[in-house]
Amino acid sequence: MNAGDVLAQRTVHLTRESLVRYAGASGDFNPIHYRDDVAQRVGLPGVLAHGMLTMGIAGSVVADALGDAGRILEYGVKFTKPVVVDAEEGAHVTIVATVARIEEDGTARVDLTVSHGDTKVLGKAQLRVRA
Repeated sequence: MNAGDVLAQRTVHLTRESLVRYAGASGDFNPIHYRDDVAQRVGLPGVLAHGMLTMGIAGSVVADALGDAGRILEYGVKFTKPVVVDAEEGAHVTIVATVARIEEDGTARVDLTVSHGDTKVLGKAQLRVRA
C-alpha cells in the first residue's frame, strides 16, 4: 500500500428494491425513500437512497479490498448531495478509494470519492486503516 494507490473502485447499482430492503434492515421507513409523491411534496427531486446506505456501501468497498473489515479503525463522511433513485432506471453510485498517505504508526488514510453521475454525494469521506 503506497500513497496515491487506488485501493479499490466499484460501481454499485441501486434500485427501489435495494431501498426497501435497506429500510427493513435499518428500520428507517421514512417515505422519502420509497414514495415519489412524499419526496416531491417535501421539495425533493425524487426518492432518495438512505445516506447511511450510501455510506455503508462505500465503506464495504474498502473492507472488501482490505480483506478484513477489522482493519478499518475510523470512518467518517459528510453527506453533501442525495442519490436520487429512479423508479425504472435506479441509480449508479461509483466509489473510488485512494490511499492518501501512510502514517508512521502503520496506519493509512484512505480517501473516498463517491459519486452519482457527475455529482459527488459524500464529502470528506475518509477512513483510517491498518496498512
